[in-house]
Amino acid sequence: MKIEHIAMYVRDLERARDFFVKYFDGHSGSEYRNPNTGFRSFFISFAEGARLELMQKPDLTDRPKDLNRTGYVHIAFSVGSRENVDRLTETLRRDGFQVISGPRTTGDGYYESSIVAIEDNQIEITI
Repeated sequence: MKIEHIAMYVRDLERARDFFVKYFDGHSGSEYRNPNTGFRSFFISFAEGARLELMQKPDLTDRPKDLNRTGYVHIAFSVGSRENVDRLTETLRRDGFQVISGPRTTGDGYYESSIVAIEDNQIEITI
């Protein structure tokens, strides 16, 4: 069994798509649009087979995203090496995204960093 995809509602669909394509080498499928409901989405595919569905529709509500909460907390991307973690983290920092931890080796041995990016959602970058 595998997770087929993860879905995420966003206010700015194109900006979210461009972020995952630019920084995480995602490949965007064509836009799906339901003219009756106003729903729109893109599937972003990644090299190892994972997919992320970015979705938008009218009248979304949004609440502050406290990092210490229950529920889904972050998406983690493996970038293959410590050097790649360092490089991508620095690129994101330089481009104005908030780095909230790392790069560092965690107590359980992972080398990672965490950023807050698309609409205040946390993304982990690891080997």
